[in-house]
Amino acid sequence: MTATIDPTIIKERVLSPPARLSLTPPGSAPGLLDGAWWPRSRDLSRELPALVDVLDARWGRITRVTVNPAHWPVIPHKVPVPGRTVHVGWFAHEQDPHKLILLSYTAGRWDLLVIPPETGADAAARLMSAAATPGGLLTASGLMAGEDTTRDAT
Repeated sequence: MTATIDPTIIKERVLSPPARLSLTPPGSAPGLLDGAWWPRSRDLSRELPALVDVLDARWGRITRVTVNPAHWPVIPHKVPVPGRTVHVGWFAHEQDPHKLILLSYTAGRWDLLVIPPETGADAAARLMSAAATPGGLLTASGLMAGEDTTRDAT
């Protein structure tokens, strides 16, 4: 059996809902994290376009994203976003498994806590607030461990 692909067919991108995001205020004291992102799934191809759309306006054009593969079942090398492609890389041991790193050629680097999609709304709100605290000294995994301790105590 032979399959033929018609090059005139344009694949439409399914619009993702807006990114659930909490960021440190502009000009605030630097910390280990610049905020938190709460994706709706573990599908980077589906989730990254909405995130990049919000962050491009605030931080400048995002060109590269890195993740730890521990919580992402599939890591695409490139993700199409409106008007361009964002390159995606991964570091298994060098990068905190709960962190997403965003890079921009013109504006630098930002680190976000990635809140697991299955996290409840109350826990996600606590984590988003903690990750967006100016001058925060907790790592992404440190925040997640603290939330696990809080959940276990209640």
